Amino acid sequence: MASVIFITHPDVVIDPAVPVPDWRLNPTGIARMRAMLAQPWVTSIAHVTSSAERKARDGADILAGHLGLQPAVHDALGENDRAATGYLPKPVFEALADAFFANPTESMQGWERAIDAQARIVSAMRAVLATAPVGDVAVVSHGGVGALLLCHLRQVPISRAADQPPGNGGYFITFDRASWALHHGWQRIEP
Repeated sequence: MASVIFITHPDVVIDPAVPVPDWRLNPTGIARMRAMLAQPWVTSIAHVTSSAERKARDGADILAGHLGLQPAVHDALGENDRAATGYLPKPVFEALADAFFANPTESMQGWERAIDAQARIVSAMRAVLATAPVGDVAVVSHGGVGALLLCHLRQVPISRAADQPPGNGGYFITFDRASWALHHGWQRIEP
């Protein structure tokens, strides 16, 4: 049975002068993605898709390049739209992210609502899986996207409790491609 491996990009170069979607993986993030290539499940991947954000594309390029695949990009796999605020210092961002998950039907300072982001992400995943070749599919995206997807997979209300563990990203979940049954929650990408 084919699986979907949903991977959150690891460590990025945080630069307030650069739009967040244009941030790239930093050397640690690149090293972590390369370490992931030793995972036994990597060899079974038949297709790689990422969000259009640079950090996710960087990760997808590393994974797909290792497998001799051409990664696809799906714009709707991007992080929740936070363009209204742009870069925020970490304490301010974390407080707003908490509010985003706690109040999914409301926009926080102009951010995309969590319920809308979740619907967009689930629809994007369905579109990716409908067109991907037979076999395991890897999707490289973002932590918030993964949390919203995980809530959907578990059939629970939107909650930040589903977020990846604290740190700098670089986690994955796996679920059945046909039934969407969750195989496991967040695990680090490194072996």
